[in-house]
Amino acid sequence: MKKTKLPALLLGASLSLLSVAVQAQEAAEEGKVQLFVSSIEEGMPLDRSTSSPKLEVSDLQEARRGVWAAWKQANAKVKEPKLPAVAALDTGLTGKIVLPAALEPSAVMDYYWGRKGEDTLPGGLPVFVYLHGSGPRDAEWSTGFKLANRFEDAPSLYFIPRIPNEGSYYRWWQRGKQWAWEWLLRQLMLLDEVDARRIYVFGISEGGYGSQRLASFYADYWAAAGPMAGGEPLKNAPAENCGCIGFSLLTGADDGGFYRNLLTGWTAEAFDSLANACPGMYPHRVELIPGRGHAIDYRPTTPWLKSFVRNPSPAEYVWEDFEMDGRHRRGFYNLLVEKRPCDSLRTMYKVRIRDNKVNLEVSDVRYRTVLTDSIWGIELRFAKILTPATGGELTLFLDEHLVDLRRKVTVTVNGRRVFRGRVACREADMMRSLSAFYDRERIYPASVRVQY
Repeated sequence: MKKTKLPALLLGASLSLLSVAVQAQEAAEEGKVQLFVSSIEEGMPLDRSTSSPKLEVSDLQEARRGVWAAWKQANAKVKEPKLPAVAALDTGLTGKIVLPAALEPSAVMDYYWGRKGEDTLPGGLPVFVYLHGSGPRDAEWSTGFKLANRFEDAPSLYFIPRIPNEGSYYRWWQRGKQWAWEWLLRQLMLLDEVDARRIYVFGISEGGYGSQRLASFYADYWAAAGPMAGGEPLKNAPAENCGCIGFSLLTGADDGGFYRNLLTGWTAEAFDSLANACPGMYPHRVELIPGRGHAIDYRPTTPWLKSFVRNPSPAEYVWEDFEMDGRHRRGFYNLLVEKRPCDSLRTMYKVRIRDNKVNLEVSDVRYRTVLTDSIWGIELRFAKILTPATGGELTLFLDEHLVDLRRKVTVTVNGRRVFRGRVACREADMMRSLSAFYDRERIYPASVRVQY
């Protein structure tokens, strides 16, 4: 009888099993990529899932690297414009993106994109997003390009868009441009040469209005914001949202057009009041420049902004969920809204995390106008009324920087305890948070679903 070579058979079987395991792993990784592709194309976060296995706290960094790699592969597969390779800003390198026709017909956003200075920084370069004024768009865009090259903020990267359409109707904060900003933030987060914690937005005149609104609406992405020669009614840009970013607003003291000087003064009062009530929060510089009208010295803004670094997961913040051009954000910092408590009202979320205790105050927000302009009918000043909200649902994302994931976590909403226990770490939460925020600094491994 011929003897069977058991070691050889066992080795063959082991290699076969290994091959099957490798194929299964590759299929799983490709599945993640395809889920991300669908999420990007649909513009929606991934659905909630608890089917992925639990992760140990010691394995979180490796799991994040894998999720981030799948996200980058997915973005590479999506058929859409990408930011060009970085060249020197003064070469005038340009690109363009077409806004969805359903949001703004016949809208092409051209932009300059480039680097100032030759130096590199270990964590990547800061990025400045500059918004021009409301004059003829070609001249305004050209002026912005010239100014950006002169500002003393190198080494840095610049994104300088031209508004797709001009005229009294078109603004930097409308839905079509919101789509563009979210495209841009997603693209910037993918680039190794970008410091994801040092992205800034600023602008002049109409760009000042736009950057003030964007400062509040997207505060969880900016390190700082610097509108100039502007001044928005605070209902359009709630100061409360800017508690964790630097905020600069410089306007001429004699700039009375559309009440810019008055509105800037009231913005200063609001930030001063918030900073006094919340020590350590609301760093700001809001000033009326003596003897100046609509034209001021624009040079001081970007060096001031550049000193700020974003905290992507603050343990304390406020979010007034307000609509911009009729659209609400889905989330802010580590909150994702599953169901708004009242569709006809704004919602304010106050979040405070200390010693594994998460305290949320959720309020309906009502505005009462106390001063209206008699010429244009602009609502200028308001009283804000908060009442406890009910009937909402949200996901609270958590990571090892916000809580000790090895201990029980307590969550209270409006004084009522809604959760107490250990939170499980899962790859599914990492994927969902990344698909919601596009942010490589906010890949959260755990979540708590909250109803109130």
